[in-house]
Amino acid sequence: MQSTDVGNKESGKIWHRKPSPAARDGIIVNIIHTTSDYLPKVLRFLNVAFDSSGDCLIAGDHQGNIYVFDLSGNRFNLVQRTAQACTALAFNLRRKSEFLVALADYSIKCFDTVTKELISWMRGHESSVFSISVHASGRYAITTSSDTAQLWDLDTFQRKRKLNILQSVGIQKVFFLPLSNTILSCFKDNSIFAWECDTLFCKYQLPPPPESSSILYKVFAVTRDGRILAAGGKSNHLHLWCLEAKQLFRIIQMPTKVRAIRYLEFLPDSFDAGSNQPPPPLVKVIEDLPKSKLSSGDMKMKVTSGRVQRPAKSRENQIQTRILKQDLTGHFENKENELSDGLNKKRLQILLKGYGEYPTKYRMFIWRSLLQLPENHTAFSSLIDKGIHVAFLNLQKKYPIKSTKLLRVLQRTLSALAHWSAIFSDTPYLPLLAFPFVKLFQNNQLICFEVVATLIINWCQHWFEYFPNPPINILSMIENILAFHDKELLQHFRDHDITSQVYAWPLLETVFSEVLTREEWLKLFDNVFSNHPSFLLLTVVAYNICSRAPLLNCSLKDDFEYFFHHRNNLDISVVIREVYHLMDTTPADIHPDNMLDVFVALTKGQYPVFNQYPKFIVDYQTQERERIRNDELDYLRERQTVENMQAEVDQQRVEDEAWYQKQELLRKAEETRREMLLQEEEKMIQQRQRLAAVKRELKVKEMHLQEAARRRFLKLQQDQREMELRRLEDEIERKVHMRDQEMASAVKDLEMRHLELEAQKRLYEKNLTRNQETVAKEIREDVDAYRRKVNLEEHTFHRLIEMDQTQNQKTQKLIEENLAKAEQACLNTDWQIQALHKQRCDDLQRNECYQEMAKLLQKNRRKEIEVLNAMMEKEAKKWEEAEEKDFRLKSEKKASALSDASRQWFLEKEINDALEHTEGPRCQYEQVASSCLPRTSPGSDVSEVDASTWISLNQRKIQWDTMEQDLLERVRNLRQRLTAQARNSCQTPHLLAT
Repeated sequence: MQSTDVGNKESGKIWHRKPSPAARDGIIVNIIHTTSDYLPKVLRFLNVAFDSSGDCLIAGDHQGNIYVFDLSGNRFNLVQRTAQACTALAFNLRRKSEFLVALADYSIKCFDTVTKELISWMRGHESSVFSISVHASGRYAITTSSDTAQLWDLDTFQRKRKLNILQSVGIQKVFFLPLSNTILSCFKDNSIFAWECDTLFCKYQLPPPPESSSILYKVFAVTRDGRILAAGGKSNHLHLWCLEAKQLFRIIQMPTKVRAIRYLEFLPDSFDAGSNQPPPPLVKVIEDLPKSKLSSGDMKMKVTSGRVQRPAKSRENQIQTRILKQDLTGHFENKENELSDGLNKKRLQILLKGYGEYPTKYRMFIWRSLLQLPENHTAFSSLIDKGIHVAFLNLQKKYPIKSTKLLRVLQRTLSALAHWSAIFSDTPYLPLLAFPFVKLFQNNQLICFEVVATLIINWCQHWFEYFPNPPINILSMIENILAFHDKELLQHFRDHDITSQVYAWPLLETVFSEVLTREEWLKLFDNVFSNHPSFLLLTVVAYNICSRAPLLNCSLKDDFEYFFHHRNNLDISVVIREVYHLMDTTPADIHPDNMLDVFVALTKGQYPVFNQYPKFIVDYQTQERERIRNDELDYLRERQTVENMQAEVDQQRVEDEAWYQKQELLRKAEETRREMLLQEEEKMIQQRQRLAAVKRELKVKEMHLQEAARRRFLKLQQDQREMELRRLEDEIERKVHMRDQEMASAVKDLEMRHLELEAQKRLYEKNLTRNQETVAKEIREDVDAYRRKVNLEEHTFHRLIEMDQTQNQKTQKLIEENLAKAEQACLNTDWQIQALHKQRCDDLQRNECYQEMAKLLQKNRRKEIEVLNAMMEKEAKKWEEAEEKDFRLKSEKKASALSDASRQWFLEKEINDALEHTEGPRCQYEQVASSCLPRTSPGSDVSEVDASTWISLNQRKIQWDTMEQDLLERVRNLRQRLTAQARNSCQTPHLLAT
């Protein structure tokens, strides 16, 4: 046994080596589905369903994954992911690639296994659907839940009927019987009902099982022939019902270890005793002998077992054979087409003659029984699957039927007939012939098709021998019968050139549907289907005979045609009685019975071949029609090509006209815009001229203003320079005067100081000697500090002057550059010619300015030289005066030193004289003198006084020299500034000119 895990694969092989069943249990392959998550688990398959061929099965797990397993092709495919558990499956639909699945949300969906698309979505259940049963034809389906069962039409996917039950009685299962139109419904109270699929009429109910073996049914199975029903439940007993006899005929007891039956299925040709291949039925044959040989009370009845053979057809028609199939042995699929006991054709004819028509409630059942319809679902489905025949694609144009459904059913029925036999695609009156039956059986297309086919085979015999002409032989028979029974009427027809194609053929091709009402037509065909096929021909003759009075009054052909195409005031019962009279009184040589075959039903399984027509004519017509169709297609293609070309030409012409119109509009617009542009350009030129004049005036005014400003600025600068020179001269004079005053005051101070020193010399002699070193040291420190201070101040002042000069130069340069850029940006090209024209004037003015500036510079140089000479002379005089004063100071110092020496000598002399008088005081005086003047001498005193005097004079000299250098430096800076300003003023006109 092999094992296959589908895993996460969407397709693959079912087995990888040749399958062989296991020896112990016969299993070929074990299919599992596991996930590939972190914790793998096995997904359970909940439902499985086989297709009608048994080669493919479909399976769904509890996560909604649905797989199709092709056993013959050894492939599986994931066809759908519904994301919810499937509760039921069905795979035996009419379209082989479609399947039904019931989901956990109580809905039923139809999917396609090839395209994997959703075909339809059906809702209506309020609980979980646990069963789906499909009709053998694949058109209908029954879905069952615990509270309801619903019948669906799989062509439109619309719900047709719904079975509602009491809440206390639940539904176990509702399903179709195989190869039948019967629905079997099983309820939880063990009641089982059988229903007619088309009418939903209750056919029968199975009796309750015996109390000795009463079980609650849970599972059911039916043999393929639909004869035996097996039912089981929570028990080891299995009940077998015979559905034909409607009774329980066997109870099977399972082993004691079996407690419940969970699933049932019949195996073909094995366990069900061959019920899948039905045995020959028991047949009751009733032979009616002629009255001359057998009295009315004598009848032979023989029951035999075996296949029934149709008796050989005899012209004498002396022996009639009727077959009645017993319920226990007949085919269930044809049960609805059989005549039950006590219901045969003769009895139906007697009933029909008595009442004139069949009961409306049972008419369809009686018709189907009389016509012995085989209900070949598979053959009919194959015809329908071929689609709409090309001959009836445009049927609605010729027959505009208001009902879309009726038109669609008519198209399908006619297409099925055309696919069955090629002649019906070329039969023009076929829609008229089939329409009343389509309207009558529009809810059951299979019955409709088989009724029309049976009608054509039996009641339309020999109609197609003269195809495509009307059946001349049939019309001749009608004319012969009419000539026998009513020569006057026939002669009237001949006198007015009315043939059988006018008074007979319209009635036949429409099967009287145009001249009769619905009730009259149904009443007529109750008699047609209950009698020999010749009855229809005799009905045409009877209709003419019964209408002889109005027909004899007609003289125009249009009146005759109108009469046979419209309803007339005629009693159909009288016509039918006349038909029966004609059947009995018509001679055998012209009676249609001798020319038409007896009724022959359609064969079961497959429909018979219909070739009772001139095949060469049909083939020729088909070829001609195909040729004409091809020619027409070629013509249509050529016409379409011509129309396309004409459309392209028209479109091109329209586009050309539109293009020319557009070009004309563009040309006009261009001319208009050109004129507007010319006007705008003229206005612009005038505006530019006015603007240029205004700019010129503004520029002239600006130049005048700049010139006036420049002149005012130059005059202001000149005035400022003159004022600066005057201020400097005044400052120099004031400084000189101040220096003279200071020198004079210094001299006076020196004199006063000298006097003070002379006056205080004696007072400070002691202190001078004691504090000499301290005072000298302090003086030196003060002198050094003062010198450093002076140096720092001079250095700071010089840096300030340099920074001021540098900043002024940078500012002046930046201003000049900005001014040059601004002037350059404001210049316009229109002024270049004027600037070039004025360049010579500017050059002359610049030369004059240069000359004036040169003269001014020469004057300034002369004045500076004079100032310098005066200053040098003044300096020389001052130096001479300083030398004279220095010499005078030195002489005075020498005189002072001499006076001091003489005074000291005098003092020493006096002291020595005092010491000579006394020793004691002398010693004390020496000690005191030594302590007060330890290192002094007359020369040292003089040098100290000279040194202090020299220090004071030196300080004054240094101050005056510093002030003089400062003045000279300021004069030099002033001269440089004047020179730079004069140079800049000369360069300014040149920049303006450029």
